Amino acid sequence: MPFVVTVTFEIAAGQMAAFLPLMQENASTSAMAEPGCLQFDVCCDPGRPDAVFLYEVYTDAAAFDAHLQALHFKAFDAATGDMITAKTVQTFETVARNPA
Repeated sequence: MPFVVTVTFEIAAGQMAAFLPLMQENASTSAMAEPGCLQFDVCCDPGRPDAVFLYEVYTDAAAFDAHLQALHFKAFDAATGDMITAKTVQTFETVARNPA
């Protein structure tokens, strides 16, 4: 069953213009270079200009663990650490659908 990760970032005032391109590059690289990454969406809400929401889908928890060890993720994490004031990570397992 797919493994879903959601992340909500609160970005320091004035840092969104620097943060967002790095986040988009991390998402794009994850989707293209990580075989276990099935989906990686970066979302923003105009009503919350300092928030970024991620919706990530991996083949399983091991694929997410591999993502956290990827060089591109570690570079992103190091480059953006001072831009983030809060971060909430939640994980979910997909529930099998009932047959119709």
